[in-house]
Amino acid sequence: MPTVAHHFLVAAPIFLVAVAVTVASIPLVRWLSFKVGAVAEPGGRNIHSQPTARLGGLALMLGFVVAVAVFGRAIPYWGQIEAIALLVALLLALDDILSLPFWTKLVVQVLCSLLVAWGFGITISYVTLPHLDLHLAWAAIPVTVIWLVGMQNSINLLDGVDGLAAGVVAIVGGVLFLAAVNRLGVDPAQGPVILLASALIGCCLGFLVFNFAPARIFMGDSGSHVLGMLVGVITILGVAKVTVALALFIPVFALALPIGDTAFAIWRRRREGVGVATADARHLHHRLLNLGLTARETAVTFYLATAILGCVGLAIFGHHKILAVALGLLVLALILLGWRIWRRRGFSFQERPESQPAERPHP
Repeated sequence: MPTVAHHFLVAAPIFLVAVAVTVASIPLVRWLSFKVGAVAEPGGRNIHSQPTARLGGLALMLGFVVAVAVFGRAIPYWGQIEAIALLVALLLALDDILSLPFWTKLVVQVLCSLLVAWGFGITISYVTLPHLDLHLAWAAIPVTVIWLVGMQNSINLLDGVDGLAAGVVAIVGGVLFLAAVNRLGVDPAQGPVILLASALIGCCLGFLVFNFAPARIFMGDSGSHVLGMLVGVITILGVAKVTVALALFIPVFALALPIGDTAFAIWRRRREGVGVATADARHLHHRLLNLGLTARETAVTFYLATAILGCVGLAIFGHHKILAVALGLLVLALILLGWRIWRRRGFSFQERPESQPAERPHP
């Protein structure tokens, strides 16, 4: 029976191509960003000191699309997945250039999600819970659209600190990879998920070469929406259709922080009587920055939390030994937190005014 190491070797080519293409395309994408004016200028609501290109989503898309085109042609729906990644990246790149209103982005999200569910037939058709097989029938399309739109907005709201969104999605990709490996023996349909997750991890890690603080390029809305769409689609093709109790909750566990932060932001803005798309500096990553953590430390904190929650999801999914890894990560996180508190002892922190966010805010 193939081991996890065997599956890593099988996934290595598509992973390496995704990394290489993403890294190689970033200089061209940076040049294009400055050429068309898709640039985040310093000052005002931004704290970066240099004009920074924000079409990085095109590099992420290219890394994924090329890798799948070369090594993923046996994957069901591979052409449709390529098409939706390309479409989302190009449409949202217009927002990075023109700064479109929120409702325009929402329309794009819904239409692209409808294309996946209705046009391509990639849907969450059923969910199996203990003693209950829930077939969604006509509700499959709206449920899938809500899932995909939610994934896109969760990753978009997460993209507020250098390296945060790309690193978190890479970890989520790793969680999906391990979940698929765990089920491959009884469900051969998980094989394509292993390849797709590997391509997703590769393009994210390649992007982090230039995006980890201090970032030399931002992924922009084109990148956050592509990553959100790909996480949603890969989940639907993989764990969301597996007849295992609570399988759908693996990506929910791994993305618990951004999903929870998104839900809280919507509730907070509704309570205050402002539009849900109103930008503010009260997302969780902003609060960590205001407490004195650097951009790198904030990103690493999210990485650790995502990995721990992903391990919990995998344990529920059947990776019982992964709890030891989760415990180790938790201990590491606590040690790092204690070290930060000790380092800062004797110093006082003042929160940045909300009118001046710690990082580029997203609605």
